[in-house]
Amino acid sequence: MAISLYDLSVLTFLQTVRAIGAFLDRAATHCAEAGTDPDDFVNARLFADMAPLHFQVEAACHHSVWGIEALKTGAFTPPALVGPVRFSDLQAMVGKAETALEGFTPDEVNSWSGKELNIELHRPLDEEDAWTPWDPRILAFTSETFLLSFSMPNFHFHAVTAYDILRSHGVPLGKRDYEGRLRTRPA
Repeated sequence: MAISLYDLSVLTFLQTVRAIGAFLDRAATHCAEAGTDPDDFVNARLFADMAPLHFQVEAACHHSVWGIEALKTGAFTPPALVGPVRFSDLQAMVGKAETALEGFTPDEVNSWSGKELNIELHRPLDEEDAWTPWDPRILAFTSETFLLSFSMPNFHFHAVTAYDILRSHGVPLGKRDYEGRLRTRPA
């Protein structure tokens, strides 16, 4: 059986988005048991020059939901980042991403297979959080190459970085927490 664009994208994103939700829940439980505040994680980083947890979670949500939206619209246009929020807002953000992904149907997503997308990338924010001007880069993709070489690598980078931040700050997580619920066949 051939794998469909829906299986490749939506179901793969859902597996990890649900895992992100579960390890955020585990972090909240860990804090409740330790008598600490989960909001202390919001600005936590692995290294000083890496983005904090709130960015990692938000970027993972954007690359999943807006990665699929790009297949429909032909443009990767996630909303602006909201910045630091309460930990509970991060959990809600993941819940909204899960709901949005569940709203895509196999027929609609599969109908976007082979579609051409031209994605315009702008220079990232500089150290003073001000846009530095330059000519945007246009990247030409198909639906499949956009997902496989742009959206999914970015999504998994941010998802695993969020996991690593929580793990490095004492949340008891393991590999299976990151994997989430595997899509196995009946034995």
